[in-house]
Amino acid sequence: MNDILSLSAAELGAKLKARDLSPVGAVEACLERIEATEPKLNAYVRVLADEARAAARQAEQEIAAGDWRGPLHGVPVALKDLYDLANVPTTASSRVREDWTPTTDSAAAERLKRAGAIILGKTHTHEFAYGISTPTTRNPWDTERTPGGSSGGSGATVAAAGAFMAMGSDTGGSIRIPAGLCGTVGLKPTFGRVSRAGITSLSWGLDHAGPLTRTVEDAALSLQALAGHDPRDPGSVNEPVPDYLAGLSDGIQGLRVGVPTNYFFDRVDSEIEAAVREAYAQLQALGAELVEVELPMADQFVPVEFGIMMPEASDYHRDMLREKAELYNDDVRVLLEAGELVPASAYIRAQRVRYLIQQAFRRLYEKIDVIVAPTTTAPAVTAGTESVTWSNGREESLMSAYTRFAVPGNVTGLPAMSVPCGFTEHGLPIGFQAIGRPFDEATVLRLGAAYEAATDWHQRRPDI
Repeated sequence: MNDILSLSAAELGAKLKARDLSPVGAVEACLERIEATEPKLNAYVRVLADEARAAARQAEQEIAAGDWRGPLHGVPVALKDLYDLANVPTTASSRVREDWTPTTDSAAAERLKRAGAIILGKTHTHEFAYGISTPTTRNPWDTERTPGGSSGGSGATVAAAGAFMAMGSDTGGSIRIPAGLCGTVGLKPTFGRVSRAGITSLSWGLDHAGPLTRTVEDAALSLQALAGHDPRDPGSVNEPVPDYLAGLSDGIQGLRVGVPTNYFFDRVDSEIEAAVREAYAQLQALGAELVEVELPMADQFVPVEFGIMMPEASDYHRDMLREKAELYNDDVRVLLEAGELVPASAYIRAQRVRYLIQQAFRRLYEKIDVIVAPTTTAPAVTAGTESVTWSNGREESLMSAYTRFAVPGNVTGLPAMSVPCGFTEHGLPIGFQAIGRPFDEATVLRLGAAYEAATDWHQRRPDI
């Protein structure tokens, strides 16, 4: 593998700025890596090789002329194929949308281009982001297994060094699940922090946009480029954007880390639980104070999530479902049809309970600074697996199992980031997620950076 690909985005950006490396060389390294791994991974809907090479030449000229735009200038990245890119089809990995081509960029694409990032292509999602396995794509740690979803293509290519960062979206864990299963960092910012303008929606009240990266520092510099108010997104919040890199290495002495006594350790793989509890010990050794907390209204997390997501998704797809039902995959079509049967009264109740959960979490954070918990209940399963069987013999659908630990972050809208924290005996990645206060991504990032500096899980690469 080309030595350039062993660098983080931050390391590459620094070398590009110093002109020790060239954006042209970085893009060529990524394109060669993609060509070598795609037969096994199928992470990309389309690779924009010619466009990326042209952008790399332009970035090289700009940097040489002293027109350096920031740490992402010349860095190759990818977009989940929900993000509009002008004159490039946005398929959402669906036959329903295979012929639809936008004429303008999504807000995220605009911001990344403004920062000088080079877009390599569009990555696969579970169809319309309505699932957790991304069946088109495989996991680079074991190509018989799922990369998770719905941002599975993004998780797979970042883990396999096909891109230095890739954008995902997270409605019920779709950034954090593939991050956890593929061994990358996955950051779901606070609801409203990053504009969703130009992103195909699953559920407008729960959708979040964010990056999957190799390191926490890379997540921080990516968020720096992406964050900010955008009136085109009704959910966007006009909140000041701090310097996410400032204080990133300040450590976590005295930080109050919430350790859940309920919910997050119910029906969980034993190796995942062991790895996360070892992470608690590591965080404590780094100076954090561990505080046991009971999560409020935990029995309502999943009902509220699906009570909002299903009818909102069905409303978005209402016309397409009637015009092109036969083009949807069966699993997605069934969910969309079921969502049309949710009564308005149930949707309203879910919104009311969501508000109560959010208020309860605000009170919870009076005694802690961040919650740390497992990202997923189980590691990556074999592709095509539809359920998980727990040690007590209880069977749980894969959708339920993989989303169960993710949905608190979506229902509350709180910032949540998955960080690699170990491997199973079969060599599959394990991650924990750090969940912070509203718009306090800086603390989440600081905790992740401190843990990352003390461990080497993020430095391991799949042999593919």
